[in-house]
Amino acid sequence: MLIGVPREIKPQEFRVGLTPESVAELVHHGHQVLVEREAGAAIGARDQDYQAAGAQIAADAQSLFDRAELIVKVKEPQAVERARLKPGQVLFTYLHLAPDPEQARDLLASGAVCIAYETVTDDQGGLPLLKPMSQVAGRLAIQAGAWALQVGNGGRGLLLGGVPGVAPARVLILGGGVVGFNAAQMAVGLQADVTILDRSPAALERLATHFGVRARVLHSNRSVLEAALRGADLVVGAVLVPGASTPRLVSRAQLKTMTPGAVLVDVAIDQGGCFETSRPTTHGEPTYVVDSVVHYCVANMPGAVPRTSAYALNNATLPAVLALAAKGWRRALADDPHLRAGLNCCAGRVTHPAVAAALGYDLTLAESLLGDA
Repeated sequence: MLIGVPREIKPQEFRVGLTPESVAELVHHGHQVLVEREAGAAIGARDQDYQAAGAQIAADAQSLFDRAELIVKVKEPQAVERARLKPGQVLFTYLHLAPDPEQARDLLASGAVCIAYETVTDDQGGLPLLKPMSQVAGRLAIQAGAWALQVGNGGRGLLLGGVPGVAPARVLILGGGVVGFNAAQMAVGLQADVTILDRSPAALERLATHFGVRARVLHSNRSVLEAALRGADLVVGAVLVPGASTPRLVSRAQLKTMTPGAVLVDVAIDQGGCFETSRPTTHGEPTYVVDSVVHYCVANMPGAVPRTSAYALNNATLPAVLALAAKGWRRALADDPHLRAGLNCCAGRVTHPAVAAALGYDLTLAESLLGDA
């Protein structure tokens, strides 16, 4: 199969869909790989590194989209990229369609086969292709929050871990999944005063067992949340509903009860955000202030550390890319129900239940499109 790797064009997105090492693996298995010129520059992967791995270099994105059977990206295709997609062409990337009706319309109109990293599942009920970026984003959330707490960046002027004789900052983490767990690890490691809220008994037990006395682990309800918000210096929104829009956990009214100069980091912004006052920002302009509370809502947080992120992502995605390339999308999805869960839209139809529900489309079961694969 001919696999195309375009250069990411979302503002300040520096990751790349395939590293040279992944390209070498695909070439070893008999596939052809076409990489757009300078696609890996930001992670230190030169065009000559890709060529040494066996790839061809495409001069521009249009020629790559024209030729490739399978497009492997990182972020959702931008409007100009969506216009390049063809019927039957396979797109494998993060999509986050639930809060993005315009993208969904374009992908449906293209007739392409669109498989989203974030809804591929595993035997444990996890999201293995989302997990590495959730790990990165959770850890980055604490770094970003610590930066935003500095007075020059709009915050209260607090050092996250304090110093002897001065109390540390109070960190509130909403959600104890992969993002929340990794954020808590970082915050605890920096000696902040950490509280984690979740509603899942299993998650609460796991978190309490892991962190012990180093963090408070509390069952989330309205009263507990409101009390925690009033005392928080940094709040990390780490809630995810696979494929669906994120629930709004913190209202504008609740925001007004927070201490001026407190910081919100909304890691869920890719799926719409979990604070009522959230709106996407960029690495170039990462924050804004509402009611004296600093909001950090960068929609592609792992893009700030593209080398770490690209390699972590490739570790997770390469087996799926190999399966799609070796078997074709129909057979690969027929053989693997977890990869099949990644199919969000195909040939003009929505095939993921959460996306259909969020955007008001009729649902077509993925199994009905696989034919005699």
